[in-house]
Amino acid sequence: MKILIKHGRIIDPASGRDEISDILVERGMIKKIGHIPDDKDATIIDAKGCWVTPGLIDVHVHLREPGYEYKEDIESGTLSAVAGGYTTVCCMPNTKPVIDSPKIIKHIIKKAKEKGHAHVLPIGAITLGQKGEVLAPIDMMVDSGAIAISEDGRSVLNAKILKTAMFEAARLNIPVLSHCEDDDLAFGGCMNDGKRSKELGLQGIPNDAEDIITARDILLAKSTGAKLHLCHVSTAGSVDLIREAKNKGIQVTAEVCPHHFTLTDEAVDGQNANMKMNPPLRTQADVNAILEGLKDGTIDIIATDHAPHAPSEKESGFDSAANGIVGLETALGLSLQTLVHSGLLTPNQLIEKMSLNPAKLLGIDKGSLEVGKMADITIIQPEEVHLIDKDTFKSKGRNTPYDGVKVTGKVKYTLVKGVIKYDDNEN
Repeated sequence: MKILIKHGRIIDPASGRDEISDILVERGMIKKIGHIPDDKDATIIDAKGCWVTPGLIDVHVHLREPGYEYKEDIESGTLSAVAGGYTTVCCMPNTKPVIDSPKIIKHIIKKAKEKGHAHVLPIGAITLGQKGEVLAPIDMMVDSGAIAISEDGRSVLNAKILKTAMFEAARLNIPVLSHCEDDDLAFGGCMNDGKRSKELGLQGIPNDAEDIITARDILLAKSTGAKLHLCHVSTAGSVDLIREAKNKGIQVTAEVCPHHFTLTDEAVDGQNANMKMNPPLRTQADVNAILEGLKDGTIDIIATDHAPHAPSEKESGFDSAANGIVGLETALGLSLQTLVHSGLLTPNQLIEKMSLNPAKLLGIDKGSLEVGKMADITIIQPEEVHLIDKDTFKSKGRNTPYDGVKVTGKVKYTLVKGVIKYDDNEN
């Protein structure tokens, strides 16, 4: 199959390319970049007025399979991914059973090949059953295809066990993705601890529940040489700690999710559980610190923490409702609207945080548009205004706080291995 992408604005942070040009895709690979005459044997995509970028990569997704397929599965989750412009997603291990063995890693890889619409890279648990007591067989999981380790959904509170895991990760040259939360400080909380939680009479989660574990994990990364990646950063304190660690040369990267730079705890009304996530929505001061961290490079990656739930799990009352929102189909529009159209980031900087930097973290040969590379490509119309509509999501999840929100910027096509996996004209 040949695909000829014509007249697009190619944005490739890896090469620094930002120019109007054409791309010829043949047999799943990028064959040529430049001025290319029309080819009667090729499917032609007119990308005039659009960005043509490396396929987006999400390092933090909950595909829910195995065990929670009623929320999401590999097929529906990857359909959601390509609709959002993502060609590669990393699935977190808090499934049932937990992704803590070579057998489950192999199952996910096999299922993704059979049913997946995007590349799926499994992340193995740090401890067996995510109980925080006994290390999972990290080397065996990596041999079977695990791209990283994480205890996402909780922290490994036993520092000795985590330090051992970090030594192992450093030896295997894989990153440790850390969910930073002190269980004792966060216990019983359902939103940010502050003025708004007191007004609503809800138990809050203080910033230091995140900051304390952030500081600890940075210190452990320094002593072990592990590549530490901090998930869903939400506090100004964590941003400061990450900036300081980078200045000291510690191997630490960080991600932030769109909901943590577009919403504050003022959006919480105590009723709509689509405003409930972990870590929770914080204050405007925290949002300002995150935006500054994105601007100055302290925060490397924009991830989604895509967390689909069944409707009943969000309708049981705010304090008892499940944490999390879906994000794969809203992240790009929200990021364009908030970061690029505001002038905070350039188009190149945004794509760097959504494609190149995730590829660097994972150590995979993706995140760039070069001749000879696999044709994982996203085509974006940055000026198209549209309303987010949860009823059009490809995900099984409808749990979003952004239903009906107007954004500027839309995915038009997503190519995975040179195959059109999403075409906005057909949706």
